[in-house]
Amino acid sequence: MKVIFTCLLSVIGITALAQNKGKVTVTKDPKIDTIIAKRLALSKKDVNPTIKPNGPVVSQMGYRVQIYYGSDRRAVFKEQAHFAALYPTLMTYISYKEPNYYLRAGDFRTRMEAQKLMSELRSNYATLFIIREKINAPNLEYSNDD
Repeated sequence: MKVIFTCLLSVIGITALAQNKGKVTVTKDPKIDTIIAKRLALSKKDVNPTIKPNGPVVSQMGYRVQIYYGSDRRAVFKEQAHFAALYPTLMTYISYKEPNYYLRAGDFRTRMEAQKLMSELRSNYATLFIIREKINAPNLEYSNDD
């Protein structure tokens, strides 16, 4: 009797816990559709990220000439001002990696361009190095002549 009662309770328990077939309803925010539409519109635009007619080009790997390094912050800024007076068209960049400050100049696409500047600076600066790092590449000169 106990065996029959246990089997009967097992069958009733299984049927009670069985899932019923039904329908699934999906509710979503209507803003999701607008976001998807905007994303599709942006992906269809023909954009070349390396050429911008009005502004700097996206960062890329290139070369800079390291002019000065030292642990004194004031000396680095003094060298930057001195270099800017001699070469006002070249951009200078100061970076800090403990314990030294580094002063680097230029945004060159090729090592040859950096080498040319380095040979010009050789008379004014004793220690010069060419460093490969991310640069802010200058605008490409192009025309839309067809």
